[in-house]
Amino acid sequence: MTEIAIDELAGRLGEVAILDVRSAHEYDGTLGNPCDPRQGHIPGARHLDISQLMQLEPSQIEAALDLEPGGELVAYCHSGSRSEIATQLLRALGYDARNYVGSWHEWSRHDGLPVEV
Repeated sequence: MTEIAIDELAGRLGEVAILDVRSAHEYDGTLGNPCDPRQGHIPGARHLDISQLMQLEPSQIEAALDLEPGGELVAYCHSGSRSEIATQLLRALGYDARNYVGSWHEWSRHDGLPVEV
């Protein structure tokens, strides 16, 4: 299974490593998409822009993620496209990576879910 749904991810915050592959401005909430009611990122998410991720060596990715290959990881972006690329790349490197397809576009619409900025 390479996807994760919002309910499972929300229930596993703090348990699973989360990777936000959006731009730095999307991550920190200073320049998000206007279609999203809230800006910021999922609490505890590490940030690594997809363009940066694709340029790193495996050892650099491991250091940036602070997670060894085999570790469980959920990637997300704005709408699931960039995070799908990240998920496939990370799975090829041996991570147990899953894509949160709803991504920030979905998460930001649920007022009951926490947000960090």
